[in-house]
Amino acid sequence: MDIADRLRVNPGSKLRLADIDPDATPGAKNKQKAADALAVNLEKLFELQYLLYAENQRALLVVLQAMDAAGKDGVIRHVVAGLNPQGCVVTPFKAPSSDELDHHFLWRIDRAVPARGDIGIFNRSHYEDVLVVRVHNLVPEAVWSKRYEQINAFEKILADNGTVILKFFLHIGKEEQKRRFAERIADPTKHWKLAAGDFEERKLWDVYMRAYEVALSRCSTDYAPWFVIPSNRKWYRNLAVSQIIVNTLEALDMKFPPPSCDVSKLRID
Repeated sequence: MDIADRLRVNPGSKLRLADIDPDATPGAKNKQKAADALAVNLEKLFELQYLLYAENQRALLVVLQAMDAAGKDGVIRHVVAGLNPQGCVVTPFKAPSSDELDHHFLWRIDRAVPARGDIGIFNRSHYEDVLVVRVHNLVPEAVWSKRYEQINAFEKILADNGTVILKFFLHIGKEEQKRRFAERIADPTKHWKLAAGDFEERKLWDVYMRAYEVALSRCSTDYAPWFVIPSNRKWYRNLAVSQIIVNTLEALDMKFPPPSCDVSKLRID
């Protein structure tokens, strides 16, 4: 069983995050071997991105969701930062603007979906509208409760039209989040990462866990699977995400397109 099979949320299953140890490292032997494997994965990912861009038939969308300090930025820095920026766009989704609020909740998401040949990374995503919106009662339950199926339908349209979707929930423990917050407080170079709101959100940890369990259970599909990545150990988090992305792209069996002319007749004067 590979890492993806171990970490995938099976469609139709009832997920309990309490049953998943955020310290676990399934499929990895130790930190050094994981570092070696990550280096290999990054080389493969660079080559696969080039092939994805050249083939220009499909796009890859990577969704990152997590509690604060779980490592969304870390994944972007350590897993995808080495990609060619010409074909990779990172989109962070913060609180919606007044213009975005004047449209349906998927409007701003649809505009950021990667084009064919490109890789798109969502730092937070449309799932905020069944997470923070649900936790803080920003809209009535009659509204947000319909969004799970709307999200599934939206992702099905993307998948049917050539977008490969991978969704990662970076799963850390409450005590690990506390340790990382304390580290940020103690390090002046990390003060810029601190926000009072993050500490208020921490008080709602259990409510968020329930919201995540429902979202991951109801919206993990064959065409847009969720993966729960144990993320207390950063080295494992990076390995698991990179391995799943590489395996997914390799399985596409992409091919370089044929030349647009007869190469044998080309001459350089």
